[in-house]
Amino acid sequence: MKGYVNIPKSIYCKACKQCGTRPVIAVWGSGYVVKCPHDDAHYQTKPGLIDIEDWNIHNTVLYDDDYEHKTGTTE
Repeated sequence: MKGYVNIPKSIYCKACKQCGTRPVIAVWGSGYVVKCPHDDAHYQTKPGLIDIEDWNIHNTVLYDDDYEHKTGTTE
């Protein structure tokens, strides 16, 4: 048994911002977490109910480090 459940494609959820994979639902203690299937060091929700909204908020890619977006140039 793999220890997690794939989230159906019909449910919108953002990919992991560190590696780009689709998250999974896993049992964690007495609750569930939404987490990256590749690495436990990547973001995962707090144990409890399945919180895809929290996952989406924490895996939004911001453009703070994107030079082109800040300056409008492609150097």
